[in-house]
Amino acid sequence: MSRQKDGPRDRSSEAVGQVRDPWRAAPVLVAQIPEAGLHREIEADPAARTAIAEIAGLREVVSARATFDLTLQADGTVHVAGRVRARVGQDCVVTLDPVENEIDEPVDLIFAPPEQIPELADLVEDDPDDAADAPDPPEPIVNGQIELGRIATDALFLGIDPYPRKAGAAFEVEIAAKDPEDHPFAALKALKPSDGKP
Repeated sequence: MSRQKDGPRDRSSEAVGQVRDPWRAAPVLVAQIPEAGLHREIEADPAARTAIAEIAGLREVVSARATFDLTLQADGTVHVAGRVRARVGQDCVVTLDPVENEIDEPVDLIFAPPEQIPELADLVEDDPDDAADAPDPPEPIVNGQIELGRIATDALFLGIDPYPRKAGAAFEVEIAAKDPEDHPFAALKALKPSDGKP
């Protein structure tokens, strides 16, 4: 999951802030993450799927699951890696027929205590030579917790196809036949004597 993506998906990402945690899951207490790391799997219930569909402008969210591995780093940050898989119902942009699409979006984020974020963000911005591969600034750890449901929702929104199409559907472009008289030298041809003499 990367926050650098842009385009039509942005409206869905921005909508996350309009409804707090539509996919509610038990928050992870950072202090309770063992040294060996923590593995969590969550699944959206019908109420969460309905809320997500409404926010994202989807016809429905048929299923949504996520897996996460959380690793506590020596500097107090937490690496969250995982994957969000979902099946969503949309409308074909060509035929308007209902279609279903699969979402499989990876997650790779760093969370940090709020007081560390300005310093860590500066380190990211201070490396202009490697801007293309620079990691995103860390996300804040809020009240000592990381909410996996919110991460999963963001990832799901990022994975939505902004232009869903039914199999075989394509825009038909009408191409008019060229007029043989419509070319750059048509005017010169009209000036040429009809008897063929110079």
